[in-house]
Parts: sequence; structure tokens; C-alpha cells
Amino acid sequence: MGNILSSIPESPVITFTILLLIILTVPPIFEKIKLPGLVGLLVAGVVFGNDGLGLLDAQNESVKLLADIGKIYLMFVAGLEIDLADFRKSRNRALGFGVFTFIFPLILGTSVGLIFDMGLNASVLVGSLLASHTLLAYPIVNRLGVVSDEAVVVTIGATIVTDTAALLVLAICISIHGGDFSAAGLVVQLVSLGIYSLIVLYGFDRVGKEYFRRTGDDQGNQFLFVLFAVFLASVGAQLINIDIIVGAFLAGLAVNDVVGDGPVKEKIEFVGSTLFIPCFFVSMGLLLNVSSFAETLTNDFALTLAVVVSLFVGKFLAAIASKVSFNYNWDQCLTMWSLSLPQVAATLAATLAGVRAGLLSESVFNAVIVLMLATSLAGPILTKKFGSKLRTAQIAIAPSTNLDSLIEPVSEKISYFDGHERLNNLFNIVIPIHNPTTEKFLVEMGAMLARHESGMIIPLSIAKAHMHMDEPELNFAMAQGNKLMNRAMRYSEEFNIKAKPIIRIDDDVAQGISRTARENNANLILMGWTPITTIQARLFGNLIDNVFWSSHCPVAVVNLLDEPANIRSILVPVKNIDLKIMKIIRFASIFAEMNQGSLTLLHIYDRKVDREEINLFQNALQGAIAPITHNVNVTIKTLRYQNPAEAIIHTADKYDYDLVVLRSVRRRTAGGLAVSDVTTETIKKIRRSVILFGEPH
Repeated sequence: MGNILSSIPESPVITFTILLLIILTVPPIFEKIKLPGLVGLLVAGVVFGNDGLGLLDAQNESVKLLADIGKIYLMFVAGLEIDLADFRKSRNRALGFGVFTFIFPLILGTSVGLIFDMGLNASVLVGSLLASHTLLAYPIVNRLGVVSDEAVVVTIGATIVTDTAALLVLAICISIHGGDFSAAGLVVQLVSLGIYSLIVLYGFDRVGKEYFRRTGDDQGNQFLFVLFAVFLASVGAQLINIDIIVGAFLAGLAVNDVVGDGPVKEKIEFVGSTLFIPCFFVSMGLLLNVSSFAETLTNDFALTLAVVVSLFVGKFLAAIASKVSFNYNWDQCLTMWSLSLPQVAATLAATLAGVRAGLLSESVFNAVIVLMLATSLAGPILTKKFGSKLRTAQIAIAPSTNLDSLIEPVSEKISYFDGHERLNNLFNIVIPIHNPTTEKFLVEMGAMLARHESGMIIPLSIAKAHMHMDEPELNFAMAQGNKLMNRAMRYSEEFNIKAKPIIRIDDDVAQGISRTARENNANLILMGWTPITTIQARLFGNLIDNVFWSSHCPVAVVNLLDEPANIRSILVPVKNIDLKIMKIIRFASIFAEMNQGSLTLLHIYDRKVDREEINLFQNALQGAIAPITHNVNVTIKTLRYQNPAEAIIHTADKYDYDLVVLRSVRRRTAGGLAVSDVTTETIKKIRRSVILFGEPH
């Protein structure tokens, strides 16, 4: 048995298999006990490492490669997910917080070094070790949906400031220790960094846009181009003696505009967040040496405690300074603090360099190992706690500050339902039809909506073909399309609605639907339900996903159990108050109005939210919907429930609603640690008619 265990780390295939098993099983277990999946991966690294089962080795070439790729991916995705408009607005604040979160820990860490008689040069290096931070908890804020919050954007942007500055201090301290420091060398390093940043940010952006323009819909090559850009930027960073994460972050910013919110971005995040980023976290756990941890706590407890306390206090002072300077609330302040706590990648690299140069002692190295363990566990846990409050604060506080500013834009901007900005003064609904069993309900629903909005329906059949127009399959598809269109015309005549049937030949069904909608100035695409049944659909998205990605107008996906004319009671879950949910409420209110029915808005809130915040939310929602639901009986229901999907299903069944209208949110896997999309879970279990309403990207 011992021989078998000792041989496992030597086999790359077995090592990779163990990593996959950890990534697949450990995070869900920790999520069940209310701990972040990231913590589970770190703990798994310790358990499977040299101080545990010994099945994985941090020095294994396969583990090191996957960890390096994961580290690059982590920073790249952080740059890719940033809203550039928000980032440009807050770049000065990102620089400010970067300075704060670098200076305060630097001062405290230097003081600790001087107190323990390390000398000025070594003490400054210890301070710089505490100044950087690693975005271990980024997948958590991404999953919580608070990446766009300014405090989070500022913290992410500050990472490049702290890590770059810390590595520059490391280079200076080691040069001084070796006796070869020069001001000219420092100037060369800074100039190189500036030139490199310009090349990546502007060069990659322009080249990427041109490449995407020339390749059109070739997602495979576009995906490879983005990967090449990321790793080329990382190699460039190494050439100028800057950490690879700086290059990865800059590459993410550079290609942000290039990929947009499209299928290529989805594939990039899918590959990285489900495999490489979790591997990085497992590798961090492998570096946490339990025996060294115990030895350091015993022999150098005072030094270790001083280092850890200095880090926590220094980062907290930086967050407080940002709160005061930028007028942030406490939730934002504490989220910034927790996000900037973890000390892993840059800190470990700098510490090892200092030890090898003879500038830092083994005691300092062991203290840093303890620091890594403490911050890598505390950071994600605290980020989950404070990030959740940040999301709640966004919901409850924003409407109370200026309710009028929310109501007016909502009532003014829902233009594709009120007719003020329609092209040709028509409300055009494209209805793709493929399944004869669902055709009648689809056409009836489209006809009812078109009649209410004085518009017309465009039944659409896609005959799929590639190069040859004389293929027998194409002839069969055209014949089937004619049958579908004839039936659609008969159904539309019952409602006395104008119909424009179209049979389109296209090599891609989703693109054919989207192109037809754009060519006919459609205001809405009304589709039948397409369940995800194939492996390809699960990995790369099904027809509905692809139409959402490519469409210029809203898309409503329908799964009706009864005729549209029988819809009387409608349930709409409401999470946030924004323009998109107002459009969904307007959409649902039309059917309630046509059938003299009722509309219920359901808001599910967390157990931590108090009654005052719920009342604020209800008042804001009531005021926001007043201009768009004046002809409908509307009820606002709030429910305290742990699982939102179960709450929706329970409410729909208990009160026997005819229809549930859900907002479509793409199921992201950023972090690869918890796939728990409320809409997806609800659709799997609900036994009611459902409309999935999605906005174009």
C-alpha cells in the first residue's frame, strides 16, 4: 500500500484525476455546511498534501503548471469581468485604495521587523510582504453578483498597484542587500513597466478587435486568440521582471471590449473557472505546511502574532481610510477589507526570494506560512459574510435615497412595449416555430400580445443548410416549414392579426432567428421551450442560450401547460428593482390585463434582512410599478425563505398560479465552486406554465 501511495504523485494522469475528484466533490460539501467552497479547496490541499495523505505534492510539475495557469486565469477573469465604464470612473479611487492598502501594512510590517531587530532593509521587505494581496475571494463576490459595486471594482483595481509596488520593493531590497542597487536600474524598470502596460492595454485591444472582425463567428479561433493574448501578456510581464498576475490582469482589461458579453467570454470563463482556478486553490493548500505551522506557533509565537495582527490591522486601516475618503458605507468598507486580506501568491514568491537571498530568516518564512493559512481561510469566509450584506444594502438602500429618480426612468424607457420608439409604428413579434405540438399556443400568445400592442406577428421556420441548395434534407425542411407556416396563418386569422410568415435558409438556427428579428425590426422574440438534453448543449449552450447572446431585442421563452386565454393569475419573482425587472413586470401585466387576471410580485429575502429594509423595498417597488400596471390588480408578497427556488415553487403551488414569469440569468460558473442558479433550479422542479424572459447581451 505504501508503495502505491508513493508512486501516485509521480504519475501526471493520477495527479490530475485526484485534482478533478477534489474539485468535483469538496466545494459542494463545504457549501452545505455554509462555508465557501474556496475554503474547502484549501483544506483539501492540506489534507491531500505532504502533511496529510501525501497523494499530492506542491512541487509536482503537473500541479505547478495547473496552479500557474489558475493564478493567471484568476487575475485575467477579474480584469475581464470589470465594467470598463465603472473602472474608468473609479480608477483614481482604485489608485487611492492601492496606496492606502500598500502604505499602512508596509509601515506596520516595517515596525514589526525593527522591533524584532531585523535591520532596516529586511524590515522594509517584511512590510512589503504584507502590502500585497491575492484575490482569493473574487469568485465569491462574482457569484454574489456584487462585482459591479464600486468598492469591489476599486479593490480589484488596487491589486495591480499593491502587487507591482511590493515586487518593486522586493527588487530594491535584494539589490541593496547584494550591493548592486542603482537608481538607473529602478528608472529602467519603471519605464519598462509603463511601455509594457501601453502595449498590452492598447495594442491587444486594437489587434483583438481587428481579429474578431475578420473571423466573424469563428468562436474556436477567437477563443484561442484570447488565450494566446493572456499568456503572451504573462510572458511579457516575466521578461520585465514583473509578476505574471500583473500581465494577466492587464490582458483582461485589454480584451474586455473585444469579447464583450458573448459566447467566447462564456467559454473562456467556463474552462478557467471550472478547472484551472480551483487547481490554483488546491495548490495553495498544498503549500500550507501543518508541521511548520505548529513549530512556528511554538517557537516564534510573538513574531508570528505580530505579523498576522499587523496584516489584519493594516488592511483594516486602509479600508477605513477609503471609507472616509470616498464616502463608502460600512458594508463596502468591510468587503474591501476582507477582499484584500489573503496573502498567497505574491507574498509567498517575495518571501522565498528574500530567504534565498539571505535577507529573511527561516522564522520569518514560517510566520508568513501561518499568515497565508490565516488569511486564506479568513478572507473568503469574511468576504461571503460582508459581500452578502453588500448585496442586501444595494437592494434596500438605493430606492430609499431617491425614489423619484428610479420611477421616472422606468416609466420612460420601457419603449418596446409602449410604442413611442417603434420603427414603422408596429410592434413586431418574431415567433420561431419548429415543433407542431407547441405551435398553436405560441402563435396564440404572440397574437394576443400583438393585438394589445397594435402590431403583427412574424412566424418563422428555419430550414438548415450549408453549401448545397439541392440537398434532399433541405427540400424536406422547406416542405415542413410550409406546413408550419400554413397552420400559423390559420391560428393568426382567429385573432384578426396581421401575420408575415417567413421560411429562412440558414446554416445556424440561432443566428437565423436573430438575423430575421433584426431585419424585420422585431421588438420581441417569442420561442418555445428547448430542454438541455445533450452534452454539447450543457457545455456550449443550447438554442435558447445562443439566441439570448445574439439577439438585439428581448426574448421570451414559453412553456405553457394551458391555452394563453386561460391565464388568469401570474406570479413574477422580483429580486432587485431595476429597468430589466420593470420590463418583465410590464410584459406580465399585459397578459393579466387581457384576461382580466391578477399579478403577484414575490420578493424573497434573507433571514438577516430586517423588517425596515423590507418595508423600504416594498414602498420603492410599489412606486416603481405604478405607471406600468395601472389597469391590473397587483399584489406585492414578501417571503422569508432560505432557498429562493423552493420559495417560488412553494408559492406557485400553494396559491395555484396559472403562470410564472422568470427572469433569465445565464448560469455562470465563475470560480467553478457552486452552480446554484435560482432560475435553473426553479425550472427543473416547477409544474406550472413558465415564461423565461431574457434581455439581449
